[in-house]
Amino acid sequence: MKITKVRARIFEWKGHTVPPQANFCSNAMDQLWDRGDSMGTFRFHGWTIVEIETDEGMVGIGNVALAPRIAKAIIDQYLAPLVIGHDPFDHEYLWQRMYRSTHAWGRKGIGMAAISAIDIALWDLMGKAVGRPVFKLLGGRTKEKIPCYASKLYRTDLNEMQREAQTYVDQGFSAVKMRFGYGPKDGPQGVRENIKSVEAVREVIGDDVDLMLECYMGWNLEYTKRILPKLERFDPRWLEEPVLADDIDGYAELNKMTNIGISGGEHEFTSYGFKQLLDKRAVSVIQYDTNRVGGITAAHKINALAEVYGVPVIPHAGQMHNYHLTMSTLASPMSEYFPVHDVEVGNELFYYIFEGDPTPVNGFIDLDENLPGLGLTLSDKYLDQFDIIE
Repeated sequence: MKITKVRARIFEWKGHTVPPQANFCSNAMDQLWDRGDSMGTFRFHGWTIVEIETDEGMVGIGNVALAPRIAKAIIDQYLAPLVIGHDPFDHEYLWQRMYRSTHAWGRKGIGMAAISAIDIALWDLMGKAVGRPVFKLLGGRTKEKIPCYASKLYRTDLNEMQREAQTYVDQGFSAVKMRFGYGPKDGPQGVRENIKSVEAVREVIGDDVDLMLECYMGWNLEYTKRILPKLERFDPRWLEEPVLADDIDGYAELNKMTNIGISGGEHEFTSYGFKQLLDKRAVSVIQYDTNRVGGITAAHKINALAEVYGVPVIPHAGQMHNYHLTMSTLASPMSEYFPVHDVEVGNELFYYIFEGDPTPVNGFIDLDENLPGLGLTLSDKYLDQFDIIE
């Protein structure tokens, strides 16, 4: 089997979008004096979809959500020529070929995200070629079903947040994640608002449901050190990305000072990046995203590394490329799940572009052993809601 064609298309959403709200979610732009929607650069309303074709007529599907127009250019100009003519089963060689040839500019960020899309498509192809789901190629089933946590609860009216939290409890989720809306520039009043939101959600879900707290890099080290003691009484399972991804020493300091686990890795890349986090004991939970970190090939190595260090892997976002990895390793105890929703931040677009993502039942998802590859197909239901760029 040889790769004959790599097709990268951009799907840009033009349908209805939930309008931005103030203090919706803290983020890395919050500490700057700025006007407008600070979350604007962190909304993903376009995706690059990669289809790799072979001489046997099979097609593997991959994806990347970061900077889709740039990702497509990288794939078309740099990466596609590196894999065309090769056997998709030589995925390690092809990964190294892409990684090393773009090393001067692509070892992190959008270059690695573009490599991820190609790699995911290769694994989808391999599964289809042998008629088995990807998780069976990675190590097989390590759990009967995958526990997952409901991940939304952006900062809105507290009564609205409580109603939303109750729906997740009613659906059988044993864990939920909420977002903070305030950070350092909001002063003591912002601290109080953050504490009030955690208190409101914990009041609804009770003590038997895990609560995770998301900062999305919107805080700094000093602010986080001040607020952490105030959060401990709510017994959160983790505090996610409190500071910028590059502040590894800051993560390590925070992780050492509190019994609240500090999580991160959504904006880290390759096993080299995660070895640094693990060596410094900077995180208590690893949260790579497979369509950024280097694809399934890189994520599989990170899982093995994390298992040795005794740090759980709970990938960022749900989505099938992550679920297959979670199913196949004991290093990963659960998955994130973004509820199906109107397009807002953009994580929801996965449900508008693809068909095949499993729906949680009582807080668990399962993967079908009879679906080869990732088990995804491109949906035609919402094509009129996208501008598609070849």
